[in-house]
Amino acid sequence: MKLTELEVWLQAVDLVAHIYRITASFPDAERFGLTIQIRRAAVSIASNIAEGEGRRGRRDHSRFLLNARGSLYELQTQIVICGRLGYLMEDEASAAIERIANVGRLINGTIRYLSRAAGR
Repeated sequence: MKLTELEVWLQAVDLVAHIYRITASFPDAERFGLTIQIRRAAVSIASNIAEGEGRRGRRDHSRFLLNARGSLYELQTQIVICGRLGYLMEDEASAAIERIANVGRLINGTIRYLSRAAGR
């Protein structure tokens, strides 16, 4: 299967687009603060999924997925912070958290699959 057909990657890329849209209205004072951190974390998720997919070994692939999951948790934390600071409406924050949770489930499922496949 090609990278561009993987549901985990597709959802991660959709998450990046969503994050860029919701951070576009952040205050100018956050342009080089939370805005850039949030965007980098989101891009890192999709990028690590892609890089892991490009690796030959399951162990290496899993390591990049774990990196993606770490960036996912970072992004989730930043979204919560933005909600508390009032940069996001409650419904925007909730929608972002749900997208993050969905990508997390897909990453975890892929990690489980690789782990089981390694045991065969």
